Amino acid sequence: MVERETMEFDVVIVGAGPAGLSSAIKLAQLAQEKQQECMICVVEKGSEVGAHVLSGAIFETKALDELLPNWQELSAPVTTKVTNDEIYWFNNEQKATSIPHFATPKTFHNDGNYIVSMGNVCRWLAEQAENLGVEIFPGFSAHSLIIEDKAVNGIITGDMGVDKDGNEKDGYMPGMELRAKYTIFAEGCRGHLGKQLINEFALDAGSSPQHYGLGFKEIWQIDESKHELGKVVHGTGWPLSGDTNGGAFMYHSENNQVVVGLIVDLNYANPHLSPFDEFQRMKHHPVFKNVLEGAERIAYGARAIAKGGLHSLPKMHFAGGLLVGCDAGTLNFAKIKGNHTAMKSGMIAAEVIFEALQNELANTDLTKYQTAFEQSWAYKELYQSRNFGPAMHKLGKFIGGAYNTLDQNIFNGGLPFTFKDNTPDHSTLVDAKAADKIAYPKPDGQLSFDKLSSVFLSNTNHEESQPCHLKLKDASIPINVNLVKFDEPAQRYCPAGVYEVQEIAGNKEFVINAQNCVHCKTCDIKDPSQNITWVTPEGAGGPNYPNM
Repeated sequence: MVERETMEFDVVIVGAGPAGLSSAIKLAQLAQEKQQECMICVVEKGSEVGAHVLSGAIFETKALDELLPNWQELSAPVTTKVTNDEIYWFNNEQKATSIPHFATPKTFHNDGNYIVSMGNVCRWLAEQAENLGVEIFPGFSAHSLIIEDKAVNGIITGDMGVDKDGNEKDGYMPGMELRAKYTIFAEGCRGHLGKQLINEFALDAGSSPQHYGLGFKEIWQIDESKHELGKVVHGTGWPLSGDTNGGAFMYHSENNQVVVGLIVDLNYANPHLSPFDEFQRMKHHPVFKNVLEGAERIAYGARAIAKGGLHSLPKMHFAGGLLVGCDAGTLNFAKIKGNHTAMKSGMIAAEVIFEALQNELANTDLTKYQTAFEQSWAYKELYQSRNFGPAMHKLGKFIGGAYNTLDQNIFNGGLPFTFKDNTPDHSTLVDAKAADKIAYPKPDGQLSFDKLSSVFLSNTNHEESQPCHLKLKDASIPINVNLVKFDEPAQRYCPAGVYEVQEIAGNKEFVINAQNCVHCKTCDIKDPSQNITWVTPEGAGGPNYPNM
């Protein structure tokens, strides 16, 4: 039995993203207001706050206005207002049709919003939290749950200094028990502990399966003459074809930089599809090429996003804790935005928990959270866009898009229909033999690149000798099942070259290059056999995004 140091808090928050930090700030504000001591701890698996934060991001300030109304005086890194908003249908590799605003859902329009780096916004939010007395521990992964008497009592951080065979190395440090009266889980999309909690407490009973997209983002330093500060470009269509949905984006941010990206819905059917290569291909379209040609790519990253919306929300409360933000799936896909709703869900969590602490309650099931969330503007947003994703999945891009435009623009999401998509993303692949093979062009090293040079730009690093954090339930499945039936799609859906099928001594073997992992969670989501489980590696491992 490992002896662990124990620290006790009123509230432990897992994840220093927008939801977790908003929870921490709101709790500290309430404690200050009521002159009540409240010990708050935030654990963050990234090497620093913001290191694992990747978001587009067009930012709506609604939640920030409520949380810190004087954010401009406090020098928040929210300065680049959207000045121009363009939407395209990409017909093919050369042609794009500009779509007038009246013909698109009004939720896509970005008047009054800002282009930001959410990594930098989170670094700033962390400063505000620490100024209010919140303790933040970066570089510590929340490895496992403390569940006693059917209630969450906190978390255990990951051990440090364990080799790949599980033996203690020099400098071994066992993880700590961080015990709390309440624990807020704000790990982001497909949270490792959030997934366990949903299973443990059957939180998704009665909900549609969560649906996901894989988002890619690159930052480019471009020629000043091509830069249009505040310009926003969104588009859909090519290079994605058939039933594969998704969308492209390009935002002109500060310092003569643009961010460019692609979101690919993970309910795609063709096992030969490579989301990474679709993104590389996309940049050759003139809409992007004309801006990026001759420029320098300075950052790359990828992350899954939870886009199921209202129908996929699990119950967000259980004895001893709450799920907030993308750990629950509060992103509003009709807006392609989730930071403001994540922040609001965290703020509501703080209010409900603080009331419980005032009443000297601990480790109870805070059912009030459900009511409070359902009375908020965040829930109203999700309700109005409840059919957005399912309509696209059920009706297709054109009819689904037309339905959504009508529903959002004329009826404010009030049309009396309910669309649900109850097919999980991992079960949508067809047999490889029945699917068209896709011949992707070789990267040119100017606009398109390979996976390994891209991962290099993400500053990804893991302590080399440590247990593999990508766990196979059955080591035989990748070769005996997935390769035979689906040509082992992990080789293609992973955006970091983690998974390979190699011929070793005349036998095909499944190789896991865990060192490359950018923590996107796509393998945990899309593996057709649900054989891969992503768990937290040693703290501080993974990408080190500077300003994503």
